[in-house]
Amino acid sequence: MTSIYYHDSVSAGADVARAREFQIRNIPANLTATVSANVNANVNLGFVAGTYTFATPVLGGQASASLLGAYGSNSTSLAGALTGTLTTPGGPVPFSRFDSINSSIIAFGDLVPQFALRWNAGVNNYMTYVTADIPVGAYQSNRLANLGIGHWAIDAGGGYTYFDPKTGHEASAVLGFTYNFIDPSTQYQNGVDMHLDWGVSQFLTKQWQVGLVGYLYQELGCDSGSGDRVGCFRSRVVGVGPQVGYIFPLGDNLQGYLNLKAYGEFANENRPAGWNLWLTFNLSPAAPTPPTSTRPKFTK
Repeated sequence: MTSIYYHDSVSAGADVARAREFQIRNIPANLTATVSANVNANVNLGFVAGTYTFATPVLGGQASASLLGAYGSNSTSLAGALTGTLTTPGGPVPFSRFDSINSSIIAFGDLVPQFALRWNAGVNNYMTYVTADIPVGAYQSNRLANLGIGHWAIDAGGGYTYFDPKTGHEASAVLGFTYNFIDPSTQYQNGVDMHLDWGVSQFLTKQWQVGLVGYLYQELGCDSGSGDRVGCFRSRVVGVGPQVGYIFPLGDNLQGYLNLKAYGEFANENRPAGWNLWLTFNLSPAAPTPPTSTRPKFTK
């Protein structure tokens, strides 16, 4: 069983603000516009994931199935000027407007099932996974703040962890790719994206762990669909920060694992950036290899 508290505080400039105005259908289709605006968002979520580990090996590895759910809040605001030319039957008409939109929601997010296989060979640990986003969370295409993404998605990848209990050295990386299905309410489809999560740490004792973590999100394909009014809009963001972990026994057969990670984001393109924090508690059978604390996957 894993529980996660997640906080995200981000902002973005005119390009993202213009895309969000199109997404919520706040810009008329016959308007050629320039947007000078900013978007700010604060998100607080609680995730809970239940995991079942199969006793029988699969392909020589340990198989597990999990389901993750989320509940929390999203407060998003957009403010700025919209100027352009409105095409009418009588000819082009100059257009100017100032938008100030505030949107907040407290609700459930999408469900995320995952199937994973793990193999251990001494200090080397390997894993592969496939996961999906089931769009049952709170989502309205014309609302600025949402907790669901409004469309199906499937994600697959693999990872490697090096852990030497004698030296306390640990390093891990997980690489995955996400295919996003079209949003039926907007006819907009995000391109295929790649995401790399990595971490390096040192166990100061058998219980305390400190280190660095990071991620790279890079959209590989262009956005598309009949509802796409912003073009390719390929996005990217990079995050880096510290982590601290603590492992403690719970009885004879169980262990608890607390992990705190904080990321500062930079090198963003067509995507908000800011900072985010993850506090994870994992309850599992006692094992020589520390749990891999990963982030739920997100799309634009």
